[in-house]
Parts: sequence; C-alpha cells; structure tokens
Amino acid sequence: MSGSLGRAAAALLRWGRGAGSGGLWGRGVRAAGSGAGGGGSAEQLDALVKKDKVVVFLKGTPEQPQCGFSNAVVQILRLHGVRDYAAYNVLDDPELRQGIKDYSNWPTIPQVYLNGEFVGGCDILLQMHQNGDLVEELKKLGIHSALLDEKKDQDSK
Repeated sequence: MSGSLGRAAAALLRWGRGAGSGGLWGRGVRAAGSGAGGGGSAEQLDALVKKDKVVVFLKGTPEQPQCGFSNAVVQILRLHGVRDYAAYNVLDDPELRQGIKDYSNWPTIPQVYLNGEFVGGCDILLQMHQNGDLVEELKKLGIHSALLDEKKDQDSK
C-alpha cells in the first residue's frame, strides 16, 4: 500500500479497534460461512455474488476479521452504515478461497462485490471511500450512506 492510502488504512484500523458498543456487526450483516458447500465452482460463485446487493469475501468474519485488510473493508462499510451484506469467510473453505480469486481474476482477499459486479479489494474500496465514489455506488444500489447524514450535521453547525 502506498503513502496516503496506507496511512488512511492504518487510521481506519485504529478507529475500528476503539469502536465501542455493539461490536462490528450491524443489524443485517450475515456471516454466510463458506456458502454453497462445494467451494468455488464458477456457477456457485456467480450465484453467491449476485444473491445480495453487497457481498464481501474476507479472511474471518465481520465480527472478527483475521487480517488488517479485511478489517479495513468491514470498517469502511460500517462508516457508511452498510448493514445488510453477505460476508463469506474464505478461511473456512480453501476451495472458496482459491475459487473466488479465479472467478474475479484478482489475486487477493478481501474482495467486494456490489450488485454482482466485482469492485476490488481493500485498496480500491478505500480509494472509493476517500474520493466519494463509494457514496455514489451505494446510492445506485438504493443504499443511503451514513456519511451523508454526518456531513449534513456538520454543515448545519
């Protein structure tokens, strides 16, 4: 990760550790396990990524991410108030872990899908968060970013 991207990810990780009540899961977040049971066939993965508006393949669960990049993705979604998404723990299923990499042609985990389309990993999601693109993409899905409310509150002061 480069300069400002790395610093922003580190700040998100520090913020997430001190994030108080309720844990990292919001209402509606589903730790979907390894999904279809058979691992990573293209047909199964296609069904998984299209099943929900927001789908994340990560190491660990939203409640207990097992790597800093997965934690950063969870924290970014949390910042935006995204509460209804499917999370698949690739550590539970080696076939799923390799299968999703092959499916997306992306070599790393976590992986984020919006409306069945591959968005990218932690670095891409962080960049979208920083430049405002994530707010717009969520809006296309009918998801209102909590950051818009926070900005309104600040503007009214």
